[in-house]
Amino acid sequence: MNKSTTLIMASALLLNGVAGCKDNASGTEPIIEKPEVTVVDGQFTPELLEAFGRVSDPQVSPDGTKILYGIGYESVAQNKGNRELWVMDINGENQKRLTHTAESEQGAVWISNGDKIAFLSKSDDGMQVFTMNADGSNRKQISKINDGIDGFLFSPDESKVVVIKQVKWRERVTDKYPDLDKANARIIDDIMYKHWDEWVETIPHPFIATVDASGNISNDLVDIMEGEPYESPMKPFGGVESFAWSPDGKTLVYVSRKKEGLEYSISTNSDLYAYNLDTKETVNLTEGMMGYDTTPKFSPDGSKLAWLSMEHDGYEADKNRIFVLDIESGEKTDLTTNWDYTAENLAWHPEGKSIYFLAYYHGGESIFSINVETKEVTTVAGGDYDYCALAPVGTNGIITLRHTLTAPNEVYAVNDGEVTALTQVNAELLAQLNDVTVEKLMVPTTDGKEMLTWMILPPNFDANKKYPAILYCQGGPQSAVSNFWSYRWNLRLMASQGYIVIAPNRRGLPGFGTEWEEQISGDYGGQNMKDYLAAVDYAKQFPYVNSERIGATGASYGGFSIYWLAGHHNNRFKALLAHAGIFNTEAQYLETEEMWFANWDMGGAFWDKGNKVAQNTYANSPHKFVGEWNTPIMITVGEKDYRIVATQGMQAFNAAKLRGIPAHMVVFPEENHWILKPQNALLWQREFFSWFDKWLKD
Repeated sequence: MNKSTTLIMASALLLNGVAGCKDNASGTEPIIEKPEVTVVDGQFTPELLEAFGRVSDPQVSPDGTKILYGIGYESVAQNKGNRELWVMDINGENQKRLTHTAESEQGAVWISNGDKIAFLSKSDDGMQVFTMNADGSNRKQISKINDGIDGFLFSPDESKVVVIKQVKWRERVTDKYPDLDKANARIIDDIMYKHWDEWVETIPHPFIATVDASGNISNDLVDIMEGEPYESPMKPFGGVESFAWSPDGKTLVYVSRKKEGLEYSISTNSDLYAYNLDTKETVNLTEGMMGYDTTPKFSPDGSKLAWLSMEHDGYEADKNRIFVLDIESGEKTDLTTNWDYTAENLAWHPEGKSIYFLAYYHGGESIFSINVETKEVTTVAGGDYDYCALAPVGTNGIITLRHTLTAPNEVYAVNDGEVTALTQVNAELLAQLNDVTVEKLMVPTTDGKEMLTWMILPPNFDANKKYPAILYCQGGPQSAVSNFWSYRWNLRLMASQGYIVIAPNRRGLPGFGTEWEEQISGDYGGQNMKDYLAAVDYAKQFPYVNSERIGATGASYGGFSIYWLAGHHNNRFKALLAHAGIFNTEAQYLETEEMWFANWDMGGAFWDKGNKVAQNTYANSPHKFVGEWNTPIMITVGEKDYRIVATQGMQAFNAAKLRGIPAHMVVFPEENHWILKPQNALLWQREFFSWFDKWLKD
């Protein structure tokens, strides 16, 4: 048994011996608490990755004096996580835990002028709305809605609330044949019958309910889309950010893509709809705007509505523009005509003259502000960090979350350009770990450009030694390789196992302008693959990179990249690992439910012989180059992944075995496109490093 294996086993024992677990006051299930762990020799292990506190969702109180936020911890033994609510002063002092329950509290917000907090938590009838006093006392369930809800948003005066509730979508067997009560089948007449990780049996609708004098939510719900076979919010990731109450509470704006079946599957044309609570009338505010319109936000005085808008129907990774609607005149203005990057989130400045937003920019996700009148963009907080929350406070302050490639989220305050850490939930654990070095390289590409590439060096790095390396291939395909922190694709963890990690911002990634991001569409086996190889060849010039022991890994489009590189890498790689990747693009075209993605990024259907872009895509399908494979490959898949179905990976595994190539596969029956359950996540990490250690280390 080597030292690395010993450290992993020791960490596992320490992590499973969780201290502080206690019985819930209302039951006997142990509460998941912060684990007590001991770091051995500064080594960062997969087990320790599971021990970090997951800080999330800061909310500023109405008077600007308090911050509500959440901290979650994972339990490997219980195979789940738990999130508790905390509160602190606006300057980070007097941090106090408010909840002590076995079930997570989610979506927490301030109500009653900051005297109370409302949140979602599990009940005997699904997720329901609860409230408690600002100090955590007097916890009370205020909704009892059949089968539970998925989210809520109070009107400004809190007399009403919109809740997200599932409604039946398709006819079931027992609806059509009541006598066949034990028949197990789905009757399907159109596509979009499955989505992401579910067979679509229900869809979400917004319901409006009243709040009585005692603060309870009535069961007299009004479905404002009653009878409509459309989603709001949109699956699979939409939530309460899809809704906006006007300041006077008379109008609710919601996001919906009012299409179904085939029409839904090929379109990204969502719109903003304004529902008038008095007249019950609905008006489409973005008629004729053909891409995604999302994230509506009323200005503080209600005179304007801002939102994120994509231009092209069918292009899910299009540039997110910031649009503003003048409510009185109906005039729509694109504030970002001269801004060549894509916005990720919005929040109005309290004075209503500008809008804060997040955007990926040159390797980080920064906070910007845009003036509504002049369209001038100002950097509020930048650098080699990822900011991922916007909670304005006062005239010049923002409460946010920040993480890097080497540390997870903490709550930060930004005031007049000064950035201050307010929480240090993970400081103690991080201080015990050996540091890694993150280098920012500008790598020449084959077409004469420069590509930002991260290189992460192992702890105790010695430039006189040689280290094995791993090329990290990003998914998406248009997802940033910024200063991200992942609880699975963790680059610090990879480096801590003794690897140099090479992470290029290849063509197709945001943060480097629209042209750079759009280049990948219709060119899956083209320039971005040359970018990967350029990054590897550049790294090989360093004497401490062992050019004979380089691996490559990635998921989703990153998995496609691994399968493609397997047939084209010209012996650059010693071992490969793909998760949830596209192996056969022709099969993928008919297996995915999101046809808009296949049509835009692949170029169209494989039977359209006159479509040069599509034909180029399918000519470069990884499965057509299996005859060139010569490198050991590991494959992992989730059987509930309907985005890229598990059989894609199984085809690749079978092909490798039939070719006599060393291959290893791990199938997760309960997981989707990601590996989410703690024990499965830990298993995945152990198998990941076991595979690369076998082929890349002595």
